[in-house]
Amino acid sequence: MSEKILISQSVAILIDGNNIERSLETEYGADSRMVNFNVLIPRLLGERGLNRLIYFREGQNISSRLADKLHADFYGSVRACHKSADIPLSIKATQLSGKVDTIIILSGDSDYVELVRHLKGEGVRVEICAVENHVAQVLKDEADHFYLMQKTDCFGAHMPQQRPKPKRAPSTGKNRR
Repeated sequence: MSEKILISQSVAILIDGNNIERSLETEYGADSRMVNFNVLIPRLLGERGLNRLIYFREGQNISSRLADKLHADFYGSVRACHKSADIPLSIKATQLSGKVDTIIILSGDSDYVELVRHLKGEGVRVEICAVENHVAQVLKDEADHFYLMQKTDCFGAHMPQQRPKPKRAPSTGKNRR
């Protein structure tokens, strides 16, 4: 008789938004540059618990809809970065290293190699999720696990047998009769 093993890992997901958006747009086209978090996050977590989800993005023009959706679905947040997300994401990862078992970084940028090494030295499991042709091999090699971000993890990506759901007219908040 085999019993199911309870996995009690706390996971933080840190997203380099600019890196992922550029990678997806280059790889799959403009229609697929936004991540469908409702598909990707459950795949990354498996049976583990989500502790934090933070989307780092350069600039001040950050979609309030994205922030609202991440908060509503995952209690996530969006952080505007002055320039690149590398430093703010690295600082947050270091701050969280004593509070979580695993940190998943969504980026293929080799700038995170030293961060990955540091976190692993602190006893944190580090996983990378990125687009195959836009990830540094050294980053994949240093990580404890690599997830390939696929077109099906994006909006605008539909399997051949699927059809997009029809759009509903926006609700005015009033009861219609």
